[in-house]
Amino acid sequence: MANIGREELSGSHDRAIPQRFLDLMATGWRTKEPDLTPVPQVKHLARRRALLSAAFPGDTLVIPTGNIHSRTFGAPYDFRAGSDFLWLTGDQEPDSVLVLHPTATGHDAVLYTQPRSDVASGAQYLDRMDGEIWHGRRFSPQEKSTILEIDTRPLGELLSVLDAVAASPRLRVLRGYHAGLDGGLRPGALPVTADNVERDALLASVISELRLEKDEWEIAQLQDAVDATIRGFEDVARRLRPDAPTSERFIEGVFAWRARTAGNGVGYSSIVAGGPRSTILHWSRNDGSIEPGQILLLDMGIENVNLYTADVTRVLPVSGTFSPAQRDVYDIVHASRTAGLAVMAPGVAFAEIQDTCTRVLAEGLRGLGLLKGSVEEALDPSSIAYRRWSLHGFGHMLGLDVHDCGHARPEAYAGGVLNENYVLTMEPGLYFQPHDELVPEELRGIGVRIEDDVLVTATGAHLLTQALPTESHEVESWLAAQREAGPREPCGDGS
Repeated sequence: MANIGREELSGSHDRAIPQRFLDLMATGWRTKEPDLTPVPQVKHLARRRALLSAAFPGDTLVIPTGNIHSRTFGAPYDFRAGSDFLWLTGDQEPDSVLVLHPTATGHDAVLYTQPRSDVASGAQYLDRMDGEIWHGRRFSPQEKSTILEIDTRPLGELLSVLDAVAASPRLRVLRGYHAGLDGGLRPGALPVTADNVERDALLASVISELRLEKDEWEIAQLQDAVDATIRGFEDVARRLRPDAPTSERFIEGVFAWRARTAGNGVGYSSIVAGGPRSTILHWSRNDGSIEPGQILLLDMGIENVNLYTADVTRVLPVSGTFSPAQRDVYDIVHASRTAGLAVMAPGVAFAEIQDTCTRVLAEGLRGLGLLKGSVEEALDPSSIAYRRWSLHGFGHMLGLDVHDCGHARPEAYAGGVLNENYVLTMEPGLYFQPHDELVPEELRGIGVRIEDDVLVTATGAHLLTQALPTESHEVESWLAAQREAGPREPCGDGS
């Protein structure tokens, strides 16, 4: 396999290239001009950079996207642009760095990016770690300047820029994406020090907080990802056997096919949890067997081509109908979800939604006979007994990351309130472990999580996932309808 990675050395199997061959490869190539139509979100990119500029007047801001990393020698991971960088630039290629240079009236934004590795670059055209014959054509800095509408310059110019500001107390760097910038003795390094830790952390927090409110283009991207994800759930339902075992690996692969044909791929590791594995919150080995009579918990999301991701969970009764015990647990979780959605609105505290969902879960646990004391006692902060069976919060922000805006300060996120055009998940759950002796035997091995993607509107909450049913009887009818429709034939356009 081709060897990719800026930091890797050539392998021992590489052969020397004679000059005559280099001369041959330097001539005889036809040129083709690429499509330089500006990206559709270009007006939003400029507005976002202006918001960041206003937050840090007089400071130099350095935001890298990250580099290619290798899984093993010669086998790279697929590159995925850093979300903050992508939100500000629209550039999906590796190694680039955005710098906001302060001016008297704000900032000049400059994107520093790799030049092409084409015939004009000579021997590098044959470089299997970077050359275009190996990896395809990328945009030149001049071309990126056109399609992204931002001043773009060769990455080689960045070194002198960083040297000029390296010791400045007005420098802020987005950390954790570029090892060369974060430390070491290499030229251009901006190592982490006691002086800049807090300063740099504030940059990360402010970008996350600016990303909390989605613009109309972002909302459309999230709906696109959700729509593709719903088709993926339909694909899975149509192939889930009601009367014979089905491999979790097979179900994961069915969804992965949809994710790759309808988007960039999966937005996170898919959870395909049959039977007792439904109680393992982050089960992702997906190497078990799904048996008739069990439930199947599916937590999956597609990342679309612009790298916005859905995050959806549904629980299906494999045989077609829930057992009485399965339905009891499912309906409690559904009631919690419905109650939480009912209070979602601008100005409502994140904590209020959590409390609303939690109370319904605790009341359900009390009804099942699992809480020895009252609901109030179970909810008391000194006890939180309910959490034995519900370990996570009601939801999280969603966007370019499945857990979006994670660097936001508590007062702007979990300790804050919702605003219009926030997008977040609603995902209460109950999990009764197979080895939990505090629950009746008929409940052991049942895990239920129902997860929807929600847009906060001026008047409340709009379900981006409304096309995928949630009530237990609706799920049964939907599953039956999918099975009756039968599997779709693979289509190259993702439809």
